[in-house]
Amino acid sequence: MTTSRASHYRRPGLPTLLLNRIVRWVNGRGIGLAGSRTLAVRGRTSGEWRTTPVNPLEFDGRRYLVSPRGHSQWVRNMRAAGGGELRLGRKAEAFTAVEVPDADKRELLRAYLRRWQWEVGAFFDGVGPDSSDEELLRIASSHPVFRITPSR
Repeated sequence: MTTSRASHYRRPGLPTLLLNRIVRWVNGRGIGLAGSRTLAVRGRTSGEWRTTPVNPLEFDGRRYLVSPRGHSQWVRNMRAAGGGELRLGRKAEAFTAVEVPDADKRELLRAYLRRWQWEVGAFFDGVGPDSSDEELLRIASSHPVFRITPSR
């Protein structure tokens, strides 16, 4: 991880908090809105499960989690726990996670924005799927990415 912008985080406003509750409720009933899932990861201090809605990305046969808001609590917990669960209804898929270095994020961020810009584009400082490689690399340190692999 590059630490130059490691403190970057955009706190969710009330509309986002309400939307997250709705998405979590819908996911809990087995419906993944536009592919969303509920991420569950153990708290780095409490050890208790913490949950938040996420938009998993499938790219070149692998799965990733991208933090559009930056270095959030789930990111910090994931770094400490090294994995978690993606939940949808009664199904929970356990996984391990490895953080992707900033230099390797360019095409992942491009693919993520291609798929999810309509929902999260406001958090990427005007950078979109058609932005230059340099612009994507410029914001890479502000958006942690984890490659996730199912636990067996």
